[in-house]
Amino acid sequence: MDRKIAIITGVSRIKGIGRAICCELAKREFDIFFTYWTEYDNQMPWKISENEPELIQQEIRDIGVKCAKLELDLSIENAIGTLFSEVKKQLGRPLVLVNNATYSTQTTIDNLTGKELDKHYEVNLKATTLLTLEFIRQFAFNKNGRIINLSSGQSLGQMPNEIAYAITKGAIETLTYTLSQDIASKNITINAVNPGPNDTGWMDEKLRNALMKQFPMKRIGKPKDTAKLIGFLASEDAEWITGQVIHSEGGFKR
Repeated sequence: MDRKIAIITGVSRIKGIGRAICCELAKREFDIFFTYWTEYDNQMPWKISENEPELIQQEIRDIGVKCAKLELDLSIENAIGTLFSEVKKQLGRPLVLVNNATYSTQTTIDNLTGKELDKHYEVNLKATTLLTLEFIRQFAFNKNGRIINLSSGQSLGQMPNEIAYAITKGAIETLTYTLSQDIASKNITINAVNPGPNDTGWMDEKLRNALMKQFPMKRIGKPKDTAKLIGFLASEDAEWITGQVIHSEGGFKR
């Protein structure tokens, strides 16, 4: 019971935000349990190498904490129960939940289908909500419970080329402040972080140069920027912050 355990979903790529979050929390002496789903990443233009999850796990262990992982499609039935059962069996009861997993494809007025909308809903909203609720139900401590969601700034601007992503991720902000008061008495905080455009390997040079003009600090956001903020929100120092959507974008001009 004296070990701090954090669950982070959506950790499969060395260049990704998920890996940076895991390493930041590991440096803060959290044992780490992360999920990944290679089938999704291999459908994306960036893809992943087969051994990236193993390399991430070893990197975390080299920091000096325990680390377990599970390949899991969060959209399938019983995925949430499977995840919490494995976390408890391999590490113990979690103190922190970071909902980082996401599903995103190009969807516009012309090509959005009900099937594609369902895929976004099942991961971005349904799984995040059910993970959050199960974490609250199983919370076994008297302080410092933390739920940290990842949003994408949907309340700050339009995303007409990612309609399904925008509306399902936008609902995460509503989930965050809706639950905040009800779980405060359980000593659990819930916040959301919008990392803004992050250089995780999906940008080509043309897009990177175009985005650079919108960052007054003259650089693109990095995964470690997001991880540092999440590390703070997971700490005891953040116990008075809840129900907030924090835009960590370096002054990004939309």
